[in-house]
Amino acid sequence: MLQIGIDVGGSTTKLVGQRPDGSIFGMTQVRAADQVTSLYGAIGTFCRSENVQLSDIAEIAITGVGAQLFEDSVYGIPLRHIDEFKAIGRGGLLLSGLDAAIVVSCGTGTAFVRASGDKTARIGGIGIGGGTLMGLSHLLLREDDIHRVSDLASRGNGGNVDLLMSAISREAIPGLPDSATASNFGAVNPTTSREDLALGITNLVTHSVGMLAVFATLNDPDGIRDIVLTGSVAELPQCAAVMTALTAMTGVRFRITENAPYATAIGALAVVG
Repeated sequence: MLQIGIDVGGSTTKLVGQRPDGSIFGMTQVRAADQVTSLYGAIGTFCRSENVQLSDIAEIAITGVGAQLFEDSVYGIPLRHIDEFKAIGRGGLLLSGLDAAIVVSCGTGTAFVRASGDKTARIGGIGIGGGTLMGLSHLLLREDDIHRVSDLASRGNGGNVDLLMSAISREAIPGLPDSATASNFGAVNPTTSREDLALGITNLVTHSVGMLAVFATLNDPDGIRDIVLTGSVAELPQCAAVMTALTAMTGVRFRITENAPYATAIGALAVVG
């Protein structure tokens, strides 16, 4: 019999299947007008694409902000509710292969979790995340596709939208390269293009998330310096570029794992064991 892990997020539901031998397959994500529709849609899409019958599924490990909308079963399949922060922490460690890390789940908003072995602790969260990125993109660019926004950003010039250190300081500041951002959107002017705005939006979100993750490591009792980024935003090339720059500037180690959007769903299955 199979198990499936489901992460019911604020805007997207992610689902993964797990075979009896523990191997993961059939990763699926569905975005719909509401969380109930997206969950049922994800299960239907998974079953159709993987040629799985509902009777093949023994249990669903469900987590995420929308998990409370579902009680004991879905399609007659028993549900096991998993604490979201445990799922975030276990999923981040499992995908990264680390024993301890600050795991950052950048979904609609962003959650920060300290994970060490089987122990997880919620550090906190912010309202900046993928929802911010898409909301600003809709408002400023009239774009609703995250991949289209990323493509526009790849052709943007950050100096035409963000105020950089090189523009405000004639002398080098220790630990701050000239390319560091002094003010997001602080250099917007009449020549700022759609491509520049797209880059500014992705920089605003990823830089905010990255710096708060760095702050989370500063007073860690065990000196954790590894940060694992999960969630759909982590897959954007602009995110990787920002985290590479933050690594060089701060000395922390950012890791963006394969299958980052599915880390929490995978972590839910890992908690079940």
